[in-house]
Parts: sequence; C-alpha cells; structure tokens
Amino acid sequence: MTRSRFHLAFPVRDLAEARRFYGDLLGCPEGRSSPEWIDFDFHGHQIVAHLAPEELSRAATNAVDGEDVPVRHFGVILALEAWQAMADRLEAAGTDFIIPPQIRFKGQPGEQATLFFLDPSGNALEFKAFADDAMVFAR
Repeated sequence: MTRSRFHLAFPVRDLAEARRFYGDLLGCPEGRSSPEWIDFDFHGHQIVAHLAPEELSRAATNAVDGEDVPVRHFGVILALEAWQAMADRLEAAGTDFIIPPQIRFKGQPGEQATLFFLDPSGNALEFKAFADDAMVFAR
C-alpha cells in the first residue's frame, strides 16, 4: 500500500437498498459481503455498510457558513470536474439534497464546492472539491 486509506463502518436498514445506493447510484465497486455487511470501494477507501437498523437516528446539525450541516457525516474530496459530474449525476437521479450543490466560503480561505444528501438509511454524506488543493487545510 502506497498511501493510507480510511476505513469506515456505518449502519444501514437494508443491505439491498445500500447495494443499489452505494453501488449503482454512487458507482462504488462492491468488495466482500455477508448477510450482515457489504464492503464498498469509496474512491479508494473502504466503507462497510452493516445491517443495524436499530443504530439509525437523525443526526444533530451545526451551523457552517449559514447552513445546517449534519454533525455525523462522511464523504470524499474530489477533483472539481469529478465533483461536478457527481453533482450532475445526483441531480439527474432526483436526489433530495440537505444542502444543494454550492460554493461555500466564497472568496475566503477554504473556498470549496460542496453538497450534502442522505443515503436511504439516513446517513449523511458530503462530496466536496477545492479549485486549489492548498485550500483543503487553509486557515
């Protein structure tokens, strides 16, 4: 392995639904699976959908740049062109965005394209992109 990768396990209410959402809609290749979980390749990182409907709840939010951002969320930073393609794919699929595709922190350090939406189990995801990679950790 030449780079570090994150691993994230999260609850879902239905594995077939998770397979359609993460595999078909988001385009994440499926890895190993069992009757209780599914591994997905999430842009080179391993995420695992675990069947655990009792673990699901609506996440709290915090205000960020005038938006209510779900505290518990995960996602990926894409190249700007890939982010736009993902935003277009999600819009074409009729995704109900928590925060629609937009530019956050416009003209400030950390300016970024961002969007938030929920998976079918209510897990919040964020996809973002920076025109300048140096802004990822800008203060």
